[in-house]
Amino acid sequence: MSLRRYAVWAVAVVAVVALAVITFMRLTRTPRNVAYVSEEDGEISVIDLNTMQVVKRVHPKDIAPRGLGLTFDGKYLFTANKDTADGVVFDARNLKVIQRVPIGDNPEFVKLHPSGKWLFTSFEPGSSGGPPKEGPAGTETDDNADEPRSQIVSFNVGDWSRVHAFPAGKETEAIEFSSDGNQLIVANEAQDNLGVYEIETGRLLQNISLATYGKRPRGVKVSPQGDSYAVTMEGSGTLLTLDQNFKVMRTVSTAAKPYGVAFDRLGKRIFVVAAAARKLQVYSADSLQPLGEVAVGQRCWHFTFTPDDSKILLACGRSNNVYVVDVNSYQTISVIGGFQTPWGIVTYPRAFGSLGLP
Repeated sequence: MSLRRYAVWAVAVVAVVALAVITFMRLTRTPRNVAYVSEEDGEISVIDLNTMQVVKRVHPKDIAPRGLGLTFDGKYLFTANKDTADGVVFDARNLKVIQRVPIGDNPEFVKLHPSGKWLFTSFEPGSSGGPPKEGPAGTETDDNADEPRSQIVSFNVGDWSRVHAFPAGKETEAIEFSSDGNQLIVANEAQDNLGVYEIETGRLLQNISLATYGKRPRGVKVSPQGDSYAVTMEGSGTLLTLDQNFKVMRTVSTAAKPYGVAFDRLGKRIFVVAAAARKLQVYSADSLQPLGEVAVGQRCWHFTFTPDDSKILLACGRSNNVYVVDVNSYQTISVIGGFQTPWGIVTYPRAFGSLGLP
């Protein structure tokens, strides 16, 4: 073989190897600077946060996802599926289904433990989901008053084996953890209280009644400093802050039907999405003084900050879109369409939000 022919051959081999390496890296690397959106009608969508465009959609068979969580390394996405009483583990690189795990009827919220070792979810046996219906005189009637208690289920991250299952209250909604990771806090919507549980055993430590402050607690979020909690009460339109011992410190009225709630990274502001009022509202964390608000879509249930904390993305379930809002000016930047009842949204790298950090 001539020297020239040898050189051409060597260059070709190097090019093929380099292409193979690049292809392998693209197929195996964890996606970054992306948002995952769960859609109740069955899809999982991925938004590129650099372009704010949907770059991938999958619609696996028999999956109707609501709650979703992302492992700390960004490799696995877990969804709770309302119609099939189970959860699905996805490979976040390609959104292929890895495993299905039984949960129970009507699962909803998903939350990763601060250690990253366990994933917790809740389900509501016998519940049709949603708030009580309004009666003819404007009073609320609860068709689920006699339903069994909700259940909390936890799984090991990695092999997805079940760790515990223990009873919670009625119509358990949000799940949160104390800053030390030793306690689990749940919002029991139908009982107007918070339940506090020991993580290791599932033992109920105390019930915190909120009935004198409002109706139907829906969202619960611990502050980044770990010294307080924010709670939204959907039925009464109320935002509460509680200290680390669960004593109510302050309350303020919000617009109609507040649900998703999150602190910013510094713990200075509390963001609340008032779903029925179509507003994202912002309050000072220490005084609950209103700081601003912005009109958004219909029934925005959950939201996330971008990893750089510059924007907020809201999953607006009844207008089938995702709103993008500037974190500081509280102005809408863009609206991303084409979704089918978007419910939850999280990012990687993981960011603050109603389903995300802390």
